Amino acid sequence: MQFKQAKEFILDKLSKELPKNLTYHTLAHVLDVCNAAENIGILERITKYEMKLLLTAALFHDAGFISDSKYHEEESCKIASQYLPGFDYAIDEIEKINGIIMATKIPQSPKNHLEEIICDADLDYLGRDDFFEISDSLYIEFSQAGIVNNENDWNKLQVKFFEGHHYFTRAALKLRQGKKDDHLKLIRLKIK
Repeated sequence: MQFKQAKEFILDKLSKELPKNLTYHTLAHVLDVCNAAENIGILERITKYEMKLLLTAALFHDAGFISDSKYHEEESCKIASQYLPGFDYAIDEIEKINGIIMATKIPQSPKNHLEEIICDADLDYLGRDDFFEISDSLYIEFSQAGIVNNENDWNKLQVKFFEGHHYFTRAALKLRQGKKDDHLKLIRLKIK
C-alpha cells in the first residue's frame, strides 16, 4: 500500500473538488477525523497495517460529498475503489476500507474494531472543547441544505442525536464521554 501517495492524492482532490458551500464536511473535517482515528488507534493498540487501512478510510470517508451529499458514503466507496488500486491496495484491503467507510453512515453500525474506531473518530468532536465551534459549522451547513429551519430546531435535533449516539471504543469512552454529557446538558438548556 502506497499510503503516503494515496493520502497526497485524495487531499489534493478534496481541496479542489469539495463543494465550497460546505461548512462542516470540509478538508479540515477530514484531517480532524484522521487525527482522531490515529489517536484512538494508538490507544486501542492496533497494528501498523491496521492503522494504514484505518487512516486510508478516514481520508476517503467523505470524498463522496464531491458528487452526492445524501449517499456520500456509497460514493466515497466508489472513489476509494476507483483510485486505490493505482496505489497498490489489494482488492481485499479496499473491501476492508469500504467497510470502514460505510460504518460512518448514521446510524453507525460498526462490525469490527477498525469500524468502531472510525465511528468514534468521526464524532470525536462531540466530547471535545471545540464542540460548539464545530457544531456551529454543521448548523450552517444543515440550514443551507434546508434540514433545519432555526436554532431551536437544530438544538432539538442535536439532543435527539446525542441521545441515540454512543462511543464504541474504551479510548473514546474514557477521552470523550464526560464532556459529551456536559455538552448535552448545555444544549438542553438552549431549547425553547
